[in-house]
Amino acid sequence: MKPIASGKVREIYAVDDKSLLIVTTDRISAFDVIMPTPVAGKGKILNALSEFWFNYTRDIIPNHMITTNVSEFPAPFTDDPAFAGRSMLVRRLKMLPIECIVRGYITGSGWESYQKTGRVCGITLPEGLQESQKLPEPIFTPSTKAAEGHDENIDFDRMCGIIGTELAEKVRDATIAVYRACADYAASRGIIIADTKFEFGLDENGVLTLADEVLTPDSSRFWPKADYAVGRGQKSFDKQYLRDWLKANGLNGVEPGPELPAEVVDATVAKYREAAGLLGVTVA
Repeated sequence: MKPIASGKVREIYAVDDKSLLIVTTDRISAFDVIMPTPVAGKGKILNALSEFWFNYTRDIIPNHMITTNVSEFPAPFTDDPAFAGRSMLVRRLKMLPIECIVRGYITGSGWESYQKTGRVCGITLPEGLQESQKLPEPIFTPSTKAAEGHDENIDFDRMCGIIGTELAEKVRDATIAVYRACADYAASRGIIIADTKFEFGLDENGVLTLADEVLTPDSSRFWPKADYAVGRGQKSFDKQYLRDWLKANGLNGVEPGPELPAEVVDATVAKYREAAGLLGVTVA
């Protein structure tokens, strides 16, 4: 069994002409560099979170998940315990070449852009916003998918040029609808979802379908609601601890990535587990 594709975190295996098996490893990346040290248990947390959100949003938009139950996987995958808890059998889709980013709060690269231009990805925002402030409405800021290196932020008009206006509008509306529903749920459980990214594809009938991962600490900014305050950076449940350690040691963006000390690994996975627990997600 060899994967047909290998990403920063996931391995994708071909099952048949209609399905794939996605395995979420314990790898972790930061600043587009994969760290050589795995974060034990991280893959199972991410898999459980995506499963939860796929189920939660299935009335808003179809998704590609078939099952995460290893006993229902086809052979030979059902016989390998390495797949248990960290794998998802999914439908094959024609994936769209767009990263669908939605921002509910002004932070990160969006905050940097706003300070310079008053805009984020071509969208003009109200004057006087402070760091980490909630936006009047969530904004959709797509990017391209780069085969290598960094994705490129694009405006909505360029996205229309890539996939067509009608489909682009469906993708934008679905992105914001899923974000709103999940952000409201998370807020009721003590987590602010500041921003996130989704990926979509088309099924065999051309139906827009949610895919890949959904609202994990790898793809989103999760902030503890109890500690939130406007005008500063926020504590987070994502891999910010790792990013901060890399920056503090002058190792951000350095390749190959450095071996991580135990305290960084432990603190990172603890944040992921805490987020899952607050959201009510059970991890195998």
